[in-house]
Amino acid sequence: MKKGKKELQRSMGPWQASSLVVGTIIGTGIFLKTATMAQLLGSGLLVAFAWIISGVLSFAGALTYAELSSQFPQSGGEYAFLKAGYGSLSSFLYGWMRFWIGAPGSIAAYAAGAATFLGGIISLESIPGSGKTVAVLLILFFSAVNCLHVHWGARVQIFLTGLKIFLILSLVIGVFGFGVSHPEIPPLIKATGDVSKFSFGTLGLAMIAALWAYDGWNNLPMVGEEVRNPIKNIPIALGIGMLVVMALYLFANASYFNVLSIEQIQNANSSRFPEALPVATLAAKTFLNQYGVPGISIAFIISALGAMNGSILTGARVPFAMARDGLFWNKLAQVGSHAQVPVISIVVQALIASGLALMGTFDQLTDYVVVSGWIFYGLTASTVFIFRKRQRKVENQFDQNHFRVPGYPIVPILFIGAAIFLVINSLTQNPRNAFVGVFIIMAGLPFYWLMSKNKS
Repeated sequence: MKKGKKELQRSMGPWQASSLVVGTIIGTGIFLKTATMAQLLGSGLLVAFAWIISGVLSFAGALTYAELSSQFPQSGGEYAFLKAGYGSLSSFLYGWMRFWIGAPGSIAAYAAGAATFLGGIISLESIPGSGKTVAVLLILFFSAVNCLHVHWGARVQIFLTGLKIFLILSLVIGVFGFGVSHPEIPPLIKATGDVSKFSFGTLGLAMIAALWAYDGWNNLPMVGEEVRNPIKNIPIALGIGMLVVMALYLFANASYFNVLSIEQIQNANSSRFPEALPVATLAAKTFLNQYGVPGISIAFIISALGAMNGSILTGARVPFAMARDGLFWNKLAQVGSHAQVPVISIVVQALIASGLALMGTFDQLTDYVVVSGWIFYGLTASTVFIFRKRQRKVENQFDQNHFRVPGYPIVPILFIGAAIFLVINSLTQNPRNAFVGVFIIMAGLPFYWLMSKNKS
């Protein structure tokens, strides 16, 4: 082992792993993206369908990743799977994407969302740069917490995850139990506006919005090297986490349509109406009145910070794994002697995320992350077929007790097909943001050549 490097410790238990799954997934999307989806689809029933199908696809991906994680419980998640399945080029390009836009883009988006919601409670005008400055300060603070020890980041994650679940359930119960709606508002199944523009293309864009809200199920495998008994605990955490998230999302959306008309939801906060109140705030106001805005803003902030903390904790493990393999800057592979976490990787990630928070808008950041991420989600899922084939050829090559995805090969094929559709649909429907993500990935090719040459 080279000087300045150290192996990570398996100190994360099943509760911490499960909270990481739920806490990293639930961020700002459930409070904001329903408005964008309603604008695209024009029907409450179609919005519900988009949420369900996106949840099912994400769950299929989580099950596939559970099998891969039980075979390769190493730092880096997809990086480790792609390296074992297709070699170093594909794994490097994935890590390159995660390093520059995947992880820091998610962190920046969550920080920007938290700062926006904080502005709904207190005035930020006295702070130079207002919301963007606050976003950077949040990124730096939570990155510092995760530099202390993996226990600190995990404990913060458990606390924030439990709190955000409580707040979402309180919103749902409050809306259904005490929310006052207009008597003419129809039930969800009849909540229909203008659906004349509906197509498979608009459905795909709506699913991109929903998939951002579900994004994060792939983060747990990135810390596979720090989970105790990973063959058992990673699949359990992924399965339980996804089921909890899907249930919370469906209940929350049902509550929105219970008290708001399709027109009110379409006119809520989005890229089209950036100054409007979020759909969750409008729903909360039906039973909290004037206290609805600050009350739901607090829930927004806690949810966004929980997702941001999970992204910080997991995202830094990808460049750490790359550097340890000699494919990235050596300093990123250094582990603090006392903290037992990749401190330098966390610090560099925080600096990139801070720069993105100062440059981009929330919707731009989420589009970049989702499109570039799903290119590799589908590619990573396909490695399950490679490993199954190898296992048949070489008996006992892999642990025979590892988790196997149920419904094989249908479940991974369904997920891979959905990934291909979403990427192609994004390239045709929203080419600018999609091509930015593709450009960032391809920009890694000359650097891969340089890193490989230096390694040799």
